[in-house]
Amino acid sequence: MKWWHRSTQRILLDCKEKGQILSLQKPPVIFMIPSSVRDQKPDLFKPQVVSIGPFHREDKILQEFEEQKTTHLHHLLECLNIQAEIVLDECLQKVNASIPKIRACYGGGISCKDDELEKMMVMDACFILDFLFLSEEHRRFTSRNAILTHSIFRDLVLLDNQIPFFVLQDIFDCTIHKIQTGSLASGVLEQFRFLIPFKGIRNNDATQLPHHILGLLQRSFHPTCNIPSTRPPLKDPNHSALELDEAGVKFKPNNNDGNHWPLAIDFSSSSFEFFRWCWGNRTLRMPTLHIDDNTELFFRNVIAYEQCTPEVPDYVTSYVCAIDMLTDTKKDVSRLVKSKVLTNHLGSNKDATKMLNDISKQFVFEEFYYKDQWEQLHKYYDGYVPQNIALLKRTYFSSPWKIIALLAAIILFTLAIIQTVLRIIK
Repeated sequence: MKWWHRSTQRILLDCKEKGQILSLQKPPVIFMIPSSVRDQKPDLFKPQVVSIGPFHREDKILQEFEEQKTTHLHHLLECLNIQAEIVLDECLQKVNASIPKIRACYGGGISCKDDELEKMMVMDACFILDFLFLSEEHRRFTSRNAILTHSIFRDLVLLDNQIPFFVLQDIFDCTIHKIQTGSLASGVLEQFRFLIPFKGIRNNDATQLPHHILGLLQRSFHPTCNIPSTRPPLKDPNHSALELDEAGVKFKPNNNDGNHWPLAIDFSSSSFEFFRWCWGNRTLRMPTLHIDDNTELFFRNVIAYEQCTPEVPDYVTSYVCAIDMLTDTKKDVSRLVKSKVLTNHLGSNKDATKMLNDISKQFVFEEFYYKDQWEQLHKYYDGYVPQNIALLKRTYFSSPWKIIALLAAIILFTLAIIQTVLRIIK
């Protein structure tokens, strides 16, 4: 019995020590996306051309591009005008000193040995840097296929196809920084600007390195000050863009001039209180969302990163939750397109609606940063004047034929009054 008691104490002590060790370890920032999310749209999480990091290294389809990485490595070294052995040795030493830190960045563990991981990091980092910073002339020579180039850019933003940003920074300092001015983060943001569905992004928190390239893109949407959040869903019912439009809400682009947050959504009244009372005119200003073939891939990977990384706030997830609540049908998307808070290059508003509604599936929205705005929207929508305006629009102005019928009725009613007055006068 005493033996059992001592064993139990030993087990509890071991668990406590392991728990303390685990509590000191930071959670991984690069990981395979859960199958429940990946299976919805597997092509949006799987690299098509190039493998970065250890997770897709064994993919036979991606093996074909490994020779191209070597070509980019040689081109990068040639541009430096420094003896290749010296540069490579410096890169390997820096990566070797960070091996434990690199392993800690990956979730699920890495099976490769230290020397394999070391070579992998140097090769992948050199490829990325040459592709992004020295590739304009070289890309025309080695990969004239614009589709291939575009596919590589898409592969470089996938969550489980990343290398730690500090590795990229170390190799950047050993190579590109010796022949070019400017920072790594600013250069990366400039190259990936076409993939980002918003304008007005910036390199926030330049004093601290992001987790990886995808983390840098996500960080560009951070506000310059703290924004309160709440746990959705909201208690009040949601209203679509068309319902709000019928109640007198106007949608306008938020140009972010001097704004502290690129994803800011503001709900404000008319400048004149009298007109606001009479017509129920309120304005919802939103960042302009540019929807194209890259939007869903970008959103899904950024949201997965926010959802699976506790220290990263759910800013993009919160925005997608907001736009999803506004767009129930293609008419809602059409209204937002007409207001220029959304541009649609997918071909049809129906496709855009389905894409925006599907993104939010399989994700848990734990933070919502537009609580005040949505509460104001609901309070306004429930007001007497907006409700009657919406009723009038639905009853008499929902189609051209109803408008014509209304005008005809008004004309007939007016003629009848005039006829009656003339008879009385006579």
